[in-house]
Amino acid sequence: MIVVGIDVAKDKHDCFVMNSDGEVLFNSFIIQNNRDGFDSLYEKICSVADDFAKVKVGLEATGHYSYNILGYLLDKGLPTYVINPLHTNLYRKSLSLRKTKTDKVDARNIAAMLLSDVNLKSYSNTLYHNEELKSLTRYRFDKVKERAKLKTSVSRLVTILFPELEKLVPTLHMASVYELLSQYPSAKQIASVHLTKLTNLLSTVSKGHYGKEKAEEIRNSARNSIGSDMPAKSLELKHTVKLIRELDSEIEEIESHIKAIMDKLNSPILTIPGISYRMGAMIIAEIGDFDYFSSPDKILAYAGLSPSTYQSGQLISTHARMEKRGSKYLRYALFNATRYVCNWDDTFADYLNKKRCEGKHYNVAISHACKKLVRVIYHLEVTGEDYCR
Repeated sequence: MIVVGIDVAKDKHDCFVMNSDGEVLFNSFIIQNNRDGFDSLYEKICSVADDFAKVKVGLEATGHYSYNILGYLLDKGLPTYVINPLHTNLYRKSLSLRKTKTDKVDARNIAAMLLSDVNLKSYSNTLYHNEELKSLTRYRFDKVKERAKLKTSVSRLVTILFPELEKLVPTLHMASVYELLSQYPSAKQIASVHLTKLTNLLSTVSKGHYGKEKAEEIRNSARNSIGSDMPAKSLELKHTVKLIRELDSEIEEIESHIKAIMDKLNSPILTIPGISYRMGAMIIAEIGDFDYFSSPDKILAYAGLSPSTYQSGQLISTHARMEKRGSKYLRYALFNATRYVCNWDDTFADYLNKKRCEGKHYNVAISHACKKLVRVIYHLEVTGEDYCR
């Protein structure tokens, strides 16, 4: 067996090649992060290995820095193992008490780790090509988070400029209110606008839901408002509403791409009541290849949803907490998907109620239902069956 350890960096990669007998075939060497560097590594591997089935190439999961070399190795047909940096860090510490960490040492440790009895599975093309869906779902996650902050700013600014408005509409975050605030971002401006103009604006954007009566109510409230007349805040509100609308458009475009990919995948996860293509896509993207996990418990551990364990001597911790390690995106998607599933599916609703009747806090009960959901998702993806109530 030939093992290759690669410590990934931005501009260069440190590599180390050895065989299963412990013989160093190529001592630590550096390749540049370009085509010539990748080709030189491939040539060295070919010079010592005739059969790629007897080759293992390992590298750490370092995000976008490892993406290009990972794709190159997979295209060449080399069995490649992407290792959690937490594992390599613990493995390095187990070898020595000295605090020795260099790129050369890391490359050698990765190679040694491949020869150890550590349970590792090679990275698959399914996982690699799944990166597009993962990029889209994470990009959408960040955009939604950014939009939420802007919506909080809108609420803050309206409280300053026209606090009475919030009681006149179901929510500030609706198309008709945004259009009103983008054109008249203060109580003073709304109070001075002609009633016919205000009525036409609200009627058009709300598609006839709001008419002259609502326009008159808003204008009268604006005339008696305690809101401050602050041009700077009005400008900030106007620009904030504009940014939210732009984000709405961007999120809609991202979601259309996500939906197109999910339609091609035709995943049975979407047959579970309460899981839309948004949450379903994030779950599929973060888990990737289900063959990579031997059991649902492995997925729970990867998401950081499994309880931590502490036992020493006669002391056994009775208040285990979630580990909260691994993919925060998967943890978020599973937890939120579980809440929706418990609302739409009777089986999960009954299970949640059972845990609540046992005296568990809502979030703790949801975490139990989440574990049940992961087992269902794992079964559906492995067998290809649709969900049956």
